Amino acid sequence: MVIMKSQRLAVLRHDLPASLVVFLVAVPLSLGIALASGAPIVAGLIAAVVGGVVAGALGGSPLQVSGPAAGLTVIMAETIATFGWKTTCAITVAAGALQILLGLSRIARAALAISPAIVHGMLAGIGVTIVLGQLHVVLGGSAQSSALKNIAELPAQIVGHHDTAALIGVLTIGILLLWPRLPASVRKVPGPLAAIALVTVLSVVAGMTLPRVDLPGDLLNIRFAPEFPDTGWGAFALAVITIALIASVESLLSAVAVDKMHTGPRSNLDRELIGQGAANMTSGALGGLPVTGVIVRSSTNVAAGARTRASAILHGVWILVFVAAFAGLIQNIPLAALAGLLVHVGAKLVNPGHIKQVLKHGDLGLYLVTLAGVVVFDLLTGVLLGIGLSVLLMLRRTVWSGIHAERDGDEWRVVVEGVLTFLSVPRLSRVLATVPDGAKVTLELVVDYLDHAAFESLSNWQQGHERAGGEVIVDEVGHPWFANGKSGDPTLSRTAAARSVPRFLAPWSDWQAKDVEVPGQRGGPTLRGATEFQRRTAALMQPALSRLAGGQSPHTLFITCGDARIVPNMITTSGPGDLFTVRNIGNLVPARRTDPSMGATVEFAVGVLKVREIVVCGHSGCGAMQALATGAPDGAPLLSSWLKHAEPSAKRKAPVTLDGERPDTETDRLALQNVLQQLEHLRHYPLIAEAEARGELHLTGMYFDVGAAQVYLSDDESPSFTPVGAVTTSGG
Repeated sequence: MVIMKSQRLAVLRHDLPASLVVFLVAVPLSLGIALASGAPIVAGLIAAVVGGVVAGALGGSPLQVSGPAAGLTVIMAETIATFGWKTTCAITVAAGALQILLGLSRIARAALAISPAIVHGMLAGIGVTIVLGQLHVVLGGSAQSSALKNIAELPAQIVGHHDTAALIGVLTIGILLLWPRLPASVRKVPGPLAAIALVTVLSVVAGMTLPRVDLPGDLLNIRFAPEFPDTGWGAFALAVITIALIASVESLLSAVAVDKMHTGPRSNLDRELIGQGAANMTSGALGGLPVTGVIVRSSTNVAAGARTRASAILHGVWILVFVAAFAGLIQNIPLAALAGLLVHVGAKLVNPGHIKQVLKHGDLGLYLVTLAGVVVFDLLTGVLLGIGLSVLLMLRRTVWSGIHAERDGDEWRVVVEGVLTFLSVPRLSRVLATVPDGAKVTLELVVDYLDHAAFESLSNWQQGHERAGGEVIVDEVGHPWFANGKSGDPTLSRTAAARSVPRFLAPWSDWQAKDVEVPGQRGGPTLRGATEFQRRTAALMQPALSRLAGGQSPHTLFITCGDARIVPNMITTSGPGDLFTVRNIGNLVPARRTDPSMGATVEFAVGVLKVREIVVCGHSGCGAMQALATGAPDGAPLLSSWLKHAEPSAKRKAPVTLDGERPDTETDRLALQNVLQQLEHLRHYPLIAEAEARGELHLTGMYFDVGAAQVYLSDDESPSFTPVGAVTTSGG
């Protein structure tokens, strides 16, 4: 009961006012669309009522408002001219039935895959089509049968004779342009309603003689209009499919766009398609135009504060009541005023903000192709052209490969990146041909996939270059696509490729274990690694390092062993500026006053840098712990002296567990005890104790199992280390 009362209050508070605003916008738009389609004027009002009530009640988009479709004006004009009005109504009924079948087949969610550039291009194309046609009406002429003919005839129309109808049309557009600049109190009246009302009053008071809206005298005496043809069923079926598809696409894309305007429940697109089909069957049966979701009304509905589908339903009720009670007023509206309204609506559909958005995302071509297709052909063709181009662009981006050759002294380097398929072979051959015969070449492959054609092209070039006296060294980063092909065991798909660690993350030996003399790079491993950094990583990291150039503000003092297998930033997924790292043999923290270097570290990290955490990290297979347990190797007196700082760790007796179990080896058990002991040593530093007492510093014990690549943590001096997450591996 409480929920039902809350819903009723929401309807009264939000949906009722919103429905009135949408109603005021919908009436002139419905009349204008009927005019532009060449249908009886009342057909637009019938579609508006049915779209509001039927589609609003049965559809799956709570805030979408349906009505006669601006995007179908050109198609409907052609259909009415070809079949006549009664057969057109039958086509609308059949199109609605087809929409219901499409909704039941649950394919409507495919609309979510359509690029926003196509949606915006479709809306812009509809807008341009409406403007081109209705400008002729505004200027006292008649709309032509196609957008191209409208463009061709427009210059003559502009310079031709203009009567009072042109004055009314231009005045309507002027009021609509001026309305948003008026005070807020005035703008509470919707601009379309104000413009139509003002010019209608002016035309009546001035006694202007010009074409006006013509409604049948028996408006409420609705007769069933559909009439199926005796012949030409092929053309009839094609018209049904065309209207069903266009209406479906426009409704679904409008629903997707409306979802982006509010934070309420999302649309059920399959249900929306069924609701639209039911509305079209009803509208066609009653002699109305086809119904779709309309972005102009829907955006008005959202902006007016609607919360539920009650707003869309009520707006249809208000249209019915208004038309029944005030049909005489409607008949005073000049047709030129409705044409001016449509010109304004169409122009607003070409949204500069949308153009900027698609331009930023590199989809301007997609937008323009869709727009042009809608204008030159029709909505369905334009959308299909946009989808076709988007598929081609997707394929191009998916199979992109970066191929270039660069000279390095007397040697050459050919770099191939991305997906290398037969589509890239011509460009690959062109780049390889620029490498002179006899040169030493490093072929650097950083590929996600290598097909047979590309492999053959690379292999044949390598063999030919080597026969000509040159040298080719293959430097393959990641999965060995080329190497597997050379060995006769090619990898056939991406899913079969082994995941490899990126070079900038993995140890050098992991990605170049087969060839110590790394091709194309000079010097020892450190110099070669630095070269790799400069070539691959420096440009990516430079912006972040530039921000850090003025100083550091790390969040953690990280104390760990000098063991080469421990890479602090890797096992903590941190980067430059995050960790203030101290490394020594055995990750030891000498007792206070025994080692000034550690005292200076603590003083600087805690007192100056204000780190918020200190981590002591031990690890499995620690050589220092092995030496502590069995004695330092002969000839290492300084190591023996250093390990005296670890003797308190060896004296600890309480067992320490790793994920609930004690490690198998004495060395690893001692490594765990050692981490906890070093945390105790840290707490003897007054600076640390005081910061920890204030809650400004947290101490954490960490243990890294090298073989399992698993991190363990111990907080609050707990004698148990627990695993962090889980590590999964997969092979090729």
